[in-house]
Amino acid sequence: QVQLVESGGGLVQQGGSLRLSCTASGGTFSNYPMGWFRQAPGKEREFVAAISRRGASTDYADSVKGRFTISRDNAKNTMYLQMNSMKSEDMAVYYCAQGRGIYGSRRSGEYDYWGQGTQVTVSS
Repeated sequence: QVQLVESGGGLVQQGGSLRLSCTASGGTFSNYPMGWFRQAPGKEREFVAAISRRGASTDYADSVKGRFTISRDNAKNTMYLQMNSMKSEDMAVYYCAQGRGIYGSRRSGEYDYWGQGTQVTVSS
């Protein structure tokens, strides 16, 4: 059974930076694309970023493009989300997820395993 554990969430000021990590266990991490999603209070879960199995291909939501960077270290079974120039609208619970195929999808239904989420709070 695959388990995903996010870490690195917390409180950050507007304009600041934070790095999230997602560590996987119970499967062959490098065989699957991965993604980050987020959910703010009262809103639907939304796509943030995705990365292919080997990390060569990435995709970002328009709202985070140029500010966030997704990466992975298959030797450590870990994926990262570097978040810079953070805005109040970035405040949400962030989830990592393991997908299918080669490239990560923007659709949450294309992901089979999810972490428990980590809270990111942005203060003004």
